[in-house]
Amino acid sequence: MRSYAGVLVGSLLLATVWCFPGPFGLVVGCIAWSQGEDWAWIPLVAGLALSVPIPFMAVNHARRQFPVVTRRRDEQRTADFPYGDSTFVLWAPRSPQGHPGARLARADVLEASLVRYAPEGEASYTLYGDTYTPDEFTPLVRMRLLIHGTEGAGGADGFEVTDEWRVPSLCLSAITAGRLAVLVDPTSPTSPAEPTSPASPADPTAPATPAAPADPAAPAAPAAPAAPRRPPKVTPLWPRSTLLAGTRTSRIVGLDGRPSEVTRYPGRLLRHMRISLDAGGIEMTGDVLDLRTLDAATAARYAAEDERHRARPEAPAPVTEPGEEARWIVGELPGERAAFGSVGRRWSRRGGVLVRARFLRMSPTHTFQDHGPVLDTVLRIHPADGSPAFDAARRLTVPMDYLAVLHRTREVVAYVSPNGGAYVIDWARTNLLAGTAPATVIAPDGREHLVTDPAVIWALMNLLASRGLSNPAPVLDLRKRRTAAVAELLMAAVRDGVPDAPTVRRTV
Repeated sequence: MRSYAGVLVGSLLLATVWCFPGPFGLVVGCIAWSQGEDWAWIPLVAGLALSVPIPFMAVNHARRQFPVVTRRRDEQRTADFPYGDSTFVLWAPRSPQGHPGARLARADVLEASLVRYAPEGEASYTLYGDTYTPDEFTPLVRMRLLIHGTEGAGGADGFEVTDEWRVPSLCLSAITAGRLAVLVDPTSPTSPAEPTSPASPADPTAPATPAAPADPAAPAAPAAPAAPRRPPKVTPLWPRSTLLAGTRTSRIVGLDGRPSEVTRYPGRLLRHMRISLDAGGIEMTGDVLDLRTLDAATAARYAAEDERHRARPEAPAPVTEPGEEARWIVGELPGERAAFGSVGRRWSRRGGVLVRARFLRMSPTHTFQDHGPVLDTVLRIHPADGSPAFDAARRLTVPMDYLAVLHRTREVVAYVSPNGGAYVIDWARTNLLAGTAPATVIAPDGREHLVTDPAVIWALMNLLASRGLSNPAPVLDLRKRRTAAVAELLMAAVRDGVPDAPTVRRTV
């Protein structure tokens, strides 16, 4: 378990190396001063001027490297709009524009695989000044899509298309969920031409004449192969895809002031998107669209869709569409390895605890790291002492494998300092709780249990942390000697949380 003090000391040494002329000048000036040299003040002043930035550089570098949140420094006391407990606002980069006559449709992701993601920034930060989605830090994904011809399930005119697309890291969860919003260009498939007799070689300008009737007695000539039908171009709309996938929350406030939940209602969302496109683009404030702020004609169209939904309610879509294993690219994306987590003995003895927080907002910046983008985030943290939750605004590097499961959960795990003043985000525990890797418990008798319930995983993490037991892996082996004292307690948590859990296999 890393500590902020250790990272700060390392950052201080690194900043000293970066600004080495400053300390060197101080040393030279001190030696010259001790020898009574008149010019000693020159290296002293220069060294002091170059050494003053060192502590500030060290603090800023440590804060960027270490995901610690403090209430004193990071609490968000005012917000542009109130965040509800289930709110998640995602300001994703804009999608490329499609054909002016393209139609909006739903696409189901049948298969997906990561083609390329290989930036060369190593662990350093890379800053771009002109774009939020540089190709170097945008995964290239190959997908097979089923384009629906109607708003709901596939119509008779649906078709499949396979291609490679650049997917912004903030929108990777739309692939895992399996629902995309796309623009389909109005390109008609090619059709074969009518057969004609060739023009005379002696007169290339002579018009072609219709072919003569074939002799019934003559052998039939082989039919010319039909020209291949070319599917129209498909352009994914990534911010709208996160809305369709349920990653972003969506609410409508009607003309009567009554709110309505739209999250995970893909048919209704598609109709809303079409109205927005016709109106030239309507931006939600946070995750809420207030019809009372729109023009009368557009608001009336939204209100009509609201009445249609009330008359014929739509069933909410599942969190993820069937066939998730065929598009599970989470394991191919970079990020910290999922684990039950490491524990500092001193931290545990002094009363350190784990808490859960929740992302309320994410927005991109111009800075990237290899294992994830640097995002401006807002977190709602629930203190361990039972005091009211508070919202903290913090710039964080968020792993890409966690971003790919944002449609499932926006929760994170943090370990709290014994005095309750600092909350450090633990990405290993967060990834395990989010399901980026399977959590497995091996019983003392060798039987292996796959744990999928987040409540059980959370209980196991807390039991291990409270007893100072580290397990930096997603597999918890209770046959080991160090876990013997708490094995029965941990197995009770597994049995109570997963009654009649099937045994996967016996580990020898």
